[in-house]
Amino acid sequence: MSSSGGPTPPFTTLSVSKPATHVTHVELHRPENDNSMNMPFWSEMIDCFNQISQDPECRVVVFSGAGKVFSSGIDLMDMVGGLLRPEGDDTARISWKLRVDLITACDIRLCTQDAWFQVKELDIGLAADVGTLQRLPKVIGSQSLVNELALTARKMYADEAKSCGLVSRVFPDKKTLMAGAMEIAVEIAIRSPVAVQGTKINLLYARDHSVREGLEHAAMWNMSMLQTDDVTKSVQAALENKGVKEVPFSNL
Repeated sequence: MSSSGGPTPPFTTLSVSKPATHVTHVELHRPENDNSMNMPFWSEMIDCFNQISQDPECRVVVFSGAGKVFSSGIDLMDMVGGLLRPEGDDTARISWKLRVDLITACDIRLCTQDAWFQVKELDIGLAADVGTLQRLPKVIGSQSLVNELALTARKMYADEAKSCGLVSRVFPDKKTLMAGAMEIAVEIAIRSPVAVQGTKINLLYARDHSVREGLEHAAMWNMSMLQTDDVTKSVQAALENKGVKEVPFSNL
C-alpha cells in the first residue's frame, strides 16, 4: 500500500495514490528523516487536502507514513534554519513561520504493536501548537492522563494507547496494519457518501455540544438529508436481500 516511488509531483513531502475505488492514500514521504514535518510539508498538506476535498471520487483518505516511523514531528533543523533566515527582517514574517495548524485530524487511528506516542514539544521549549492540547482531552477522555503526557513528555506505548482510546486497533506489523486500514477504508467507501458525511458531521457536532443540542442538530440534518435517493436505494437493496456493495451510490 505504501509508495516506493517517492513523493508525488508537485509535492516533495507527500505521496498520493488511489489504491481502491473511492479511496485515496496520502503518505508522508520523508523516510530518510523519519517523516519529520519540514517547512514545505505544511503548505503541501493544505494544498493536498484542498485538492482531495474537491475530488468527487474520493470518499475516504488513508493517511500513513513511509518507512518504519509515521512521523517524528517537527523538523527542528529546518524550523530553526527558517527562523534564522526569514523572508524579511520584521517580526510579522518571523511569527508567521511559527503559525502552523494541521487542517485535519484522523477519525480512526490504528497503530502497530511497537508504536509509541509522545507530546515532545515540552522537551524543546514549546507548548504543543498543532491541535494536540485541544484534541487529545476529547479523544482519550482523561484530563489527568493528558496533563501527565503533556507535562512530562513521556512515551505512551501501543497497549496503553488502545486502552485509553487513542487508537482503536493494534496490529502486529505495518503490513497487517495497512491491510486493516484499507479494509476499513473500503467498508466506509462502499456506503452512502451522504450517510457517511452526515454521520461524521453529527459526531463532531455532538463532541462539542450537549446531548440535547446534538439531538436537535441531528433532527434538523435529517429533515433535508432524508430526501436523498440513497435512502430509497438502501431500502430497496435490503428488501431484495442485496448487500451494500451492490448499491450504486452516486458521488457527492
